[in-house]
Amino acid sequence: MRILLLSTGLKTGGAEQQVAGLAQVFVRQGHDVAIVSLTPGCEVPLPQGIAVLHLNMRKTLPSMARALRQLNKFVRQWRPHVIHAHMVHANLLGRTLAALTTAPPVICTAHSAREGGRLRMLAYRLTDRWAALNSHVSESARQAMIDAGAVAPERIVVMPNGIDTDRLHPDAALREATRTTLGIEPGTRLVVNIGRLVPEKSQLLLIHAFAKMLQSSGHADTRLLIAGEGPMRGELETAIRHHHAENFIALAGNRRDIPALLNAADLFLLSSDVEGMPLAVGEALACGCPVVATDAAGVAELLGDTGTIVPRGNGGALATAMSDALARGLGSDADQARRRQRVLVHCSLEAVADRWLACYAALAGANGDVACAEPT
Repeated sequence: MRILLLSTGLKTGGAEQQVAGLAQVFVRQGHDVAIVSLTPGCEVPLPQGIAVLHLNMRKTLPSMARALRQLNKFVRQWRPHVIHAHMVHANLLGRTLAALTTAPPVICTAHSAREGGRLRMLAYRLTDRWAALNSHVSESARQAMIDAGAVAPERIVVMPNGIDTDRLHPDAALREATRTTLGIEPGTRLVVNIGRLVPEKSQLLLIHAFAKMLQSSGHADTRLLIAGEGPMRGELETAIRHHHAENFIALAGNRRDIPALLNAADLFLLSSDVEGMPLAVGEALACGCPVVATDAAGVAELLGDTGTIVPRGNGGALATAMSDALARGLGSDADQARRRQRVLVHCSLEAVADRWLACYAALAGANGDVACAEPT
């Protein structure tokens, strides 16, 4: 099968990692894959030898028209069986292509419970007829799209993000080696957060909550590492200095050793206000790491009873849950296995990729309903 993955971008982020992960599996299974990115740059690992096109699109009408022409030319030359778009701008561009040309079926996947404001929701609603299938990565995020009037309930299904459980798994040797590399001394506990440094990830709240926890007894041996990059870096650095926590909190920038960091961690913490299905939570569980997370969209479905969920925006609850989780520690081998099993059962990358392939085949070659995924 010839599969074109259309993405708003290929920078570091959960949706972008999902595009790259699916591409890797599809190629490994013998399918032809091409990737088209609306924006320049690539920070995720892509399969070698595949066609990759950057449209370098800007938010101006001439640039959008030029990008649409480029996309149409590429589709006519490469001749995919399906186009699978990811994130709002790619979804809308893919639908526009389908409206104006004889494009193959276009699948539109949303990755955030907050895809945009009223204008974007109106754009989604007005262009919905040109999407062969809509999907979201969690039921709560799907419902948010429905409530916003972007799509009718019968027009959108749930397909979770896939977690690469071959790459992400518990590894005691990697844990010790990484903690040594990071300078984490024996007996010191490490909290890890992974995400872009943007307001919706609420790392500023996390820093305040961590500093609050440090002030209480028994936490002087705890460190926080935030992996990611983004426009909030300056503000986060200021907050760290404000709390005199330079020796306790580190902004590690973009990292390519996520399995190592999650194995080194004693706790993974998600502080987000907005998510769709937080990939990093699934990755932490796959490594057997304990998790504390806010109640952002998709968290409860992914975490189940294997971690702790606190209200968004509540720094006090975050500090308390963090402290309690660190006191419990990693738990037994059985506890770690139970966390990993949650991912293996619900959202392994191979299983999700297989479901998508069945979906593509149904859209490309069959008449009638497409039953590749069902709303939960």
